[in-house]
Amino acid sequence: MLSIFGRGKRLCDGITRREALRIGALSVGGLSLPQLLRAEQQAGVRGSKKAVIMIYMVGAPPHQDMYDLKLDAPSEIRGPFMPIDTSVPGIQISEHMPRMARIMDKCVPLRSVYGSPNGSHDSFICYSGHTTQNQPPGGWPSIGSVVSKIQGPYNKSVPPFIGLAPDAGHPPYGSPGLPGFLGVGNAAFRPSGPAQADMVLNGITEDRLENRKSLLQNLDSFRSDVDASGEFAGLDAINRQALDILTSSKLADALDLSKEDASIRERYGKGNPKRYGDGAPRNLEHFLLARRLVEAGARVVTLNFGRWDFHSNNFSEAKNTHLPFFDRGLATLIEDLHERGMADDVAVVAWGEFGRTPKINANAGRDHWPQVGGGLVAGGGFRTGQVIGATDRLGATVADRPVHFGEVHATLHRFLGIDSETKLHDLAGRPQYLAEDYKAMPELL
Repeated sequence: MLSIFGRGKRLCDGITRREALRIGALSVGGLSLPQLLRAEQQAGVRGSKKAVIMIYMVGAPPHQDMYDLKLDAPSEIRGPFMPIDTSVPGIQISEHMPRMARIMDKCVPLRSVYGSPNGSHDSFICYSGHTTQNQPPGGWPSIGSVVSKIQGPYNKSVPPFIGLAPDAGHPPYGSPGLPGFLGVGNAAFRPSGPAQADMVLNGITEDRLENRKSLLQNLDSFRSDVDASGEFAGLDAINRQALDILTSSKLADALDLSKEDASIRERYGKGNPKRYGDGAPRNLEHFLLARRLVEAGARVVTLNFGRWDFHSNNFSEAKNTHLPFFDRGLATLIEDLHERGMADDVAVVAWGEFGRTPKINANAGRDHWPQVGGGLVAGGGFRTGQVIGATDRLGATVADRPVHFGEVHATLHRFLGIDSETKLHDLAGRPQYLAEDYKAMPELL
């Protein structure tokens, strides 16, 4: 009997995928090979084009000045911003987010996000949904790396996980979401600047590329025999991805904004492509790139926006340097996804790693507040036009329906067709759940 060998992935009935792929006896455990592949496809493991765009609001934004204004609080807490009505009766948000107010029927503000253990600027909290600082060997993998590992690319010429995060002065601020214990082969592909010119074949034929590919495969066979760490396996995955990208212009085309309709580009605007302090740019073209990349076949796109760590001048910083750009970029993205019929297949999440202090400090700023923060969800076929969670009169503690980062990730896993109870093994060989014990949010489904 001929077998296709590979590392076994144990299925729900105890059979490994390697055993299920044996050729000859086409039925194992009551499932034929075609039935097995069909079940995987129905579960979203193969052909699904569902995608996630995650906006990391670098440094943690002031939740009580955006989605959860507290007019009844004392002046040293409520601040000067006023709420405005939105397209959903009863839901009000900041006056400095008028575009988002107009499309609130397509959104879900989260007013009770919690989970930050100590108020450190840990971007892995947003990207992975895990909130414990005691990470397993290798670290927690981001959602993009999880999707890369479990589902792989939708289109071989487009990486499954793309990060639009430039390097930042503070490393967590520039993270696109790390691969953690899943290794470099599942890291984010990070296109930037001159690298875009290297994504197409220049002066080399596909035949010559195939010869080089064959040589690499022979070297890979040797390296896999002597590699005990798994590092070469990750590099091999990167090489394969690079070769797939080079034989297609799909990724390069998606990154080429000159191919976008001029009116759409004008609608998104440019923002500011320069890094803000030690944080990220306020680059509105990244919102457009995210839409183009998921349209081309990327499964997860992350982008880092601004630097919201307003320990001083919170209100002038929010009003003049961040909210106008953010309001325009996010609202345009959500509208664009709806107009293109993509909203049910693309989930959008925008949030930071914690909230800000209710009390305004002596420098007119708000400090770190891990007790509660906020965020926003859109798309994904979710039940939008509602608010989930509430804080007390001061915006200091959760008053109703606490929402953990892990719950949002469990919801994204379900949307993508991934079982959150899937276990992946860390570098010590220990099994780790994707979303710990958190379940998908029934309010959104």
